[in-house]
Amino acid sequence: MGPVEVRVPRLTCLVSERDDLSLLPALADAGVDGFQVRAKSLDGRALTALVERVVGAVRPEGAMVLVNDRLDVALAGGADGVHLGRVDVPVAAARRIAPDLVVGATCRTRAEVESAARDGASYAGFGPVFATASKEGLPDPLGPAAVSAAAGVLPLVAIGGIDAARVAAVVAAGAHGVAVIGGIWRQPDPVSAAKEIASQLGG
Repeated sequence: MGPVEVRVPRLTCLVSERDDLSLLPALADAGVDGFQVRAKSLDGRALTALVERVVGAVRPEGAMVLVNDRLDVALAGGADGVHLGRVDVPVAAARRIAPDLVVGATCRTRAEVESAARDGASYAGFGPVFATASKEGLPDPLGPAAVSAAAGVLPLVAIGGIDAARVAAVVAAGAHGVAVIGGIWRQPDPVSAAKEIASQLGG
């Protein structure tokens, strides 16, 4: 089964229950066309409620919502897709269960991207490209050259230490888009930061 052709966001902002959710419509208006809900401390009920809130805030602006790890919550909360890591539901199983969802897969090599494509992934979340403080225990950063080596199989969404200053390098390396946490939420003005990143993407 090959990859399913779908719209893949170019600028994804990861969202948790600790972020200022009142900014979501403004972030979408600033050019964030994808929001990935990642809130590992929440139970299924609370996570579903969070997903529903994010969907309600950003879908009117035309943005997509994906859920990290939890295919069941993506379906229950009315999200557009799910992003699956190495220990989550396999991509092929998720594709069988939810043929219409956007399904992303975490990848670090071209071989992993090719495997995800065979299993029906819509895109590959590729990283960490640069060092990041947003997640504990990550492997060493891959660098833009690894993006180039993996490009051309699935749309690559680069993640890990991405801010406005680094967008051009990963796009030049072949990334379709970027996923951002600290580059938006840890800035003095998250909406301005998102706008600047979107402008670097041509958004």
